[in-house]
Amino acid sequence: MARRLLAGIALVTAAGAWWARKHPSACPYAARFFVEGPHPGIPRARLIEVLEPAPGEQILEIGPGTGYYSLEVASRIDGGKLAIFDIQQEFLDHTTKAAADRGLTNIEPMQGDARRLPYPDEAFDGAFLVTVLGEIPDQDAALAELHRVLKPSGRLVVGETFFGDPHVVTFGGLRERAERAGLRFEWRLASPFGYFARFSK
Repeated sequence: MARRLLAGIALVTAAGAWWARKHPSACPYAARFFVEGPHPGIPRARLIEVLEPAPGEQILEIGPGTGYYSLEVASRIDGGKLAIFDIQQEFLDHTTKAAADRGLTNIEPMQGDARRLPYPDEAFDGAFLVTVLGEIPDQDAALAELHRVLKPSGRLVVGETFFGDPHVVTFGGLRERAERAGLRFEWRLASPFGYFARFSK
């Protein structure tokens, strides 16, 4: 009986993961606990190492969640701005409140669809998105938009975890799509649990 129950749970889990991969969608705010805890293989320190945010820079984050990476990046670009962009207003509100609680005033929220970014051409020194690309229905369109809003010397960092994310984007798939969008691969920082990959315009 226990074996049948476990087999049933495994089957339902596999079916759910398959469905999620075929129907990409953003993590709902009600499930925010999934993005608030530690991120195996893709901690903040590794993002900072790959992104290299510097004082005065204009940085864009797609899908900030509850600000797990946002606050750390914002604190390192004194005199600059971190634009956070999400399809869900609740995540933007959550992150801006967390920033205000820490005395950070350089975060600028904007709601919308990552396939059509409301920013001018060549507006940002850098951009990043972590465990978000696979949730966007048209990844090619999102990467093309990121290419458009980056300055000629701009860089893009994409982070992915292999730890239970049904929308995970493999490095091979990411590199192919990014290069199709005109982004050049620079380097990758990986672990058995995930990776950060950096591209330049």
